Amino acid sequence: MKLLIERGLMFGNLIRVDSPAWVALYNRALDKLTGRTTQLTEFHIDLTGLSPEVGDELGDLDYLVPKGGNRQFILLTTEQKDAPMLAADLSVYRSILRRFIADNESQLFSLTARDAVVGEIDDQVWQVAQPADLLDIRQVRISADTTGNHVAEADRLTAMIDRFRSQPDAWWDDVLIAAMIEQAKKSGDVIRNPVRLAHTSFDVPDFWTPAFGGVYVIRSAREAAVIFADPAQRTALAGARVMTLDDRHDIAGWLARHALAEPIAGAAGADAAAVLRQKIDFILVDAATRAGIDPGDGTRASLRRAAARLDGADLPAELRGLSAILRYVETGGDWPAVDSGDPAYFYALRASAGPARNLVNQLLTDLAPHDVRALFILNKPLFYRLYQGWDARKQAYVADQLAREYQIDKQGTRAALFGPEPGMAEDTAPTPPPAASPAASPWGPARVRLTEQPAAGPWGAATRTDRGRPWP
Repeated sequence: MKLLIERGLMFGNLIRVDSPAWVALYNRALDKLTGRTTQLTEFHIDLTGLSPEVGDELGDLDYLVPKGGNRQFILLTTEQKDAPMLAADLSVYRSILRRFIADNESQLFSLTARDAVVGEIDDQVWQVAQPADLLDIRQVRISADTTGNHVAEADRLTAMIDRFRSQPDAWWDDVLIAAMIEQAKKSGDVIRNPVRLAHTSFDVPDFWTPAFGGVYVIRSAREAAVIFADPAQRTALAGARVMTLDDRHDIAGWLARHALAEPIAGAAGADAAAVLRQKIDFILVDAATRAGIDPGDGTRASLRRAAARLDGADLPAELRGLSAILRYVETGGDWPAVDSGDPAYFYALRASAGPARNLVNQLLTDLAPHDVRALFILNKPLFYRLYQGWDARKQAYVADQLAREYQIDKQGTRAALFGPEPGMAEDTAPTPPPAASPAASPWGPARVRLTEQPAAGPWGAATRTDRGRPWP
């Protein structure tokens, strides 16, 4: 992991805490939340105020999550909204907390100028003891205040002011006036400088959680789905289609029926050839290093020479399908016959625009794990876990490629791979499900009833009856 840290690919963009004032504020907040403090004089924090250095010192890398409780956070500055989130119980936490900071930026800027802000992200579910409990998570609320309770003090003064204005004889209520004066000494002028945090509730239709081995909950589609990474955790759930990552045909059909994915080769604005070539490169590096073949300097020419040395049995199964799609993109002709039974199928898809876009893209990385660039961008927990088991030559190649091609232009790379970024409001805002209509796919209306014949591929006729396709 040292190589990733050196390249800025791990623990990157964290907020540096190195001033005595900030360290003192952080310790005050940490003591209030956990009853512990740090002796460090310099460390880094993420979006939630979690510090890997402090976690190492305390022997608890998740010290802001009390056992059986909700995730807590510490804000020293509104600039934390641009920092990464190192650990999330739900994938939507980062977008929700970023939106909360953005919506209350002026208030939080004023509060953090004099104190640290501490808070809690409440999923409103007492306990997640079984997969069925995940379906009860529908809304997240954020509560926040300074360690000195400035927000609560301001609320008290605001209530007194409202009472003073509404009661006809308040001008003669000396006790109320005296209490208002004393309260104003604590909270300041809340008329000119109101201290009220708004936009604290957020709907959560879709999310991923590491609980139960990793689970996707996607309810913004017309047909809600729960997808388990670990088949052993599969549990029947009322009101949702339950699948596992091994159910490739079922997932392909579900994505097609609800227009949740589209082929990269036909996506608007996508440089399909460049994207497909990069995916092929990553697959070749993996195959070469597993076969003990040196991929050289990692250039495309070196990778082709390494591929030529691979035996037929060592050639990746994904290579044939992706190469056929690349030939179609570059030279035209008929769509290649690639269905969901082909290992290349999910490598050739990206999520369609919509409320579940980011989560569907993450799901695709679980189904196409050799595309390490998409894996790093969208599914860092899985990327870091797989990285530790890679050959040193593959680790070096991937780190160099990501540092050179992604770190330099993150926004441009994401747009090229996945399309335009949605606004923060779109990250969590649900959309009404479409009206019932004949099943359709990302490639146009289907001529078959997809509820009877699972969709499987946009690139040609399926060879088996269980691999029906969404495109005639």
